[in-house]
Amino acid sequence: MRPFYFGCFLFISVIQVMGAGFDRDDVTFPSHGISLAGSVILPKQGPIHAAVVFVHGSGKQSRNIHYAERFAAAGIAALVYDKRGAGASGGSYEGNQSVSEKNITLLADDAVAALTVLRNHPRTKDVPLGLTGISQAGWIVPLAAEQAPDLAFMVLWSAPVCKVSEEDIFSKYTADRDQKQIPSYQEALAARKQPYIWPEFLGKDSNPSDNLIKLKCPGLWLFGGQDGSIPVDLSISRLNQITAKGFAYETVLFSQQGHNNMPATFATATDWIRRTVAGL
Repeated sequence: MRPFYFGCFLFISVIQVMGAGFDRDDVTFPSHGISLAGSVILPKQGPIHAAVVFVHGSGKQSRNIHYAERFAAAGIAALVYDKRGAGASGGSYEGNQSVSEKNITLLADDAVAALTVLRNHPRTKDVPLGLTGISQAGWIVPLAAEQAPDLAFMVLWSAPVCKVSEEDIFSKYTADRDQKQIPSYQEALAARKQPYIWPEFLGKDSNPSDNLIKLKCPGLWLFGGQDGSIPVDLSISRLNQITAKGFAYETVLFSQQGHNNMPATFATATDWIRRTVAGL
């Protein structure tokens, strides 16, 4: 395990979300010497079935309160936070080499630090903890999960289960655009006129399969059949190869959805979480 700094986390304020059925705790927590800022959204009433950290996709992203509230409405507490270098979080946002081994590793460590907040929060410390996320989180969450032996589950939307280089080959071929007739990964690969060479300065060509075969927690991947950003066919094939070895990973393909399928598939995810933790 790589050494990194947690330290003591600090609750900055508690904001009651009036009339919405949610409580909100704004928090800061350390990771690699900087302070990350986020919010824990909790149901105001009723039981908390589970608690999740939501990990961003690519881009300079701030915390997404909307989805945290959707989790809370299903009885699932959620920690959403500003990516390092964005919003109220410290540090520098890495835009030029966002898929480098160094940056993927750093973002995974940030997610593990966020889990520590939920692990110590008075209302979530005794409930099952999970990691969730979208898109680029497909490389980050499995890496973070290796550092969280108590993790109860993972849920990922439109998350590649392939190398970064393979996603790059596919998304360049599709121009990163959703479309009704999505080409296969093999079609994208065959269309290349030059061999793909992974830049050595980016470090390891991250491959989530390397991490997934080391985990014990169940996982759910939700894909869109019209997704032009990641090779869905390749990702499902890789997951099927892993699950054939006895891992509790599930996939759901929504044929009419694209890359950003969270709004349409959110209830599928929360229902799965509640069923999964009920069986723990």
